[in-house]
Amino acid sequence: MAVTIHDVARTAGVGIGTVSRVLNNNQAVKESTRQKVLDAIAQLEYHPDPIARSMITRRTGVAGVVIPFITRGFSVEVLRGLINTAGHIGYELVIYNLEDDIHSKILFSNLPMRRKVDGLLMVSLVPDEKMTPVILKSHLPVVLIDAYSPYFTSIIVNNIEGAYQAVKSLLKVGHRRIGFINGIKEGNFKFNQANDRLIGVHRALAEAGIEFDPDLMAVSDWTREGGQEAAEKLLSLPEPPTAIFASSDIQAVGVLEVARKKHLKVPRDLSIIGFDGIDLSEILDINTVQQPMEKMGELGMNKLLELLENENNKLPELIRLDTCLLERHTVAPPARNKKLR
Repeated sequence: MAVTIHDVARTAGVGIGTVSRVLNNNQAVKESTRQKVLDAIAQLEYHPDPIARSMITRRTGVAGVVIPFITRGFSVEVLRGLINTAGHIGYELVIYNLEDDIHSKILFSNLPMRRKVDGLLMVSLVPDEKMTPVILKSHLPVVLIDAYSPYFTSIIVNNIEGAYQAVKSLLKVGHRRIGFINGIKEGNFKFNQANDRLIGVHRALAEAGIEFDPDLMAVSDWTREGGQEAAEKLLSLPEPPTAIFASSDIQAVGVLEVARKKHLKVPRDLSIIGFDGIDLSEILDINTVQQPMEKMGELGMNKLLELLENENNKLPELIRLDTCLLERHTVAPPARNKKLR
């Protein structure tokens, strides 16, 4: 006969309710008791019936992840944290990849009513003013990662401070003409990184007594090709920058490629610094501002579980994580009396 939850409770010497709490990762169980239950589950090779379990808990055991541009380095790292944490707590993830505003509107219009998931994790986007009340009315728990809304628990990094530290690191070694490649807002996804990182640039330059020169800023897609186009523009100026800060590592890769095409030695002729800390920046030894991307995913999944476990305490939180400047080998003092042509 199949092993039941009653068998597990009897073997562990606890009540059925305790076994249920352990299976649902409820923190209100003593660690010694939890271990007894887990040992009994392993000994009996007990496998909970997912259908019966969902009927009892009124949960599917599935969380939805809404994420734009899933193949980008930042998205991959956040997903890694989400997937690892979900696996540890027994949750499955359904991933919804958005590429444009049409996909976004269709998803947000249908998902809250279908309730195929217990909650939503939204990466780098915010529901608009029409969808926010719809989601709130549905009582679907939502956690935002890399985005902020006063209506939902939000996990962000201090983009202003990160950009400030990036530019400060260039000023520290003597750069005064610093180019900045910003990312564009894509559709209505409401990325706020572009504005926040620009604020950090302004702050660092003002502190050094340097007036912001709009000619030294280029705006591009958050892509390698975007970085290339922006670098071509900046390095074609009559007096080009001696350093370029890119709003993402992948844009910084595009800058590095253009520098090589123009036979500029990095960092002797041109210093480069990016933002994110993706694996590719480490491989290419690019200075960068490290975001705790995987940690953001881990924290997001845990916060969603907290919302599910504490249905009566759903006040939104704002969690702001720090960045870290990684100094590698693409920043050096500017070459003296030399134009970058």
